[in-house]
Amino acid sequence: MLKLLQQQYDWIRSARQDMLAFLEELPLQILHQPVPEFGYGTIIRTHLHVVDCYRYWLESFAFRKLNDHWDVYVHETADVKFVRKRFAEVDELVQVFLREFDDHWYESIEQDESWQGYPKEPTPLLLLTHAETHEFHHRGQIVTMARHLGYPPPADDRLGGLFT
Repeated sequence: MLKLLQQQYDWIRSARQDMLAFLEELPLQILHQPVPEFGYGTIIRTHLHVVDCYRYWLESFAFRKLNDHWDVYVHETADVKFVRKRFAEVDELVQVFLREFDDHWYESIEQDESWQGYPKEPTPLLLLTHAETHEFHHRGQIVTMARHLGYPPPADDRLGGLFT
């Protein structure tokens, strides 16, 4: 199963790189331009929220490091290079997560009452799947924000898929 999940994450990383290459073509002020009702308000904030989700569920929850959790601070000069750096950290975290939970994908991760209101015993496979699908949910919002701001994405499927 590890090989399968690694391949899947590699495809996600590939699709992410296409998205980041597209975002690098946009002016910095567009990346920080508020778009009400979408994602986390701006393209950059929404992308960094995705980083935070991976950290929250895979690191804070699965590895029980709640006190180590941090929200990614978004300064108005944050650019795609900054986003790439944060995702490089996520990539390392995912690799550690894959190795740590190999052969334990269906075993519940129990938490104490401080996680009240959250799933009590999710499996590592559920947490990884949630973080990955969450990324693609916000990917759609980012593409829509860019389109609303006058920067339509490529007409092919490079940003949403792997068929290039």
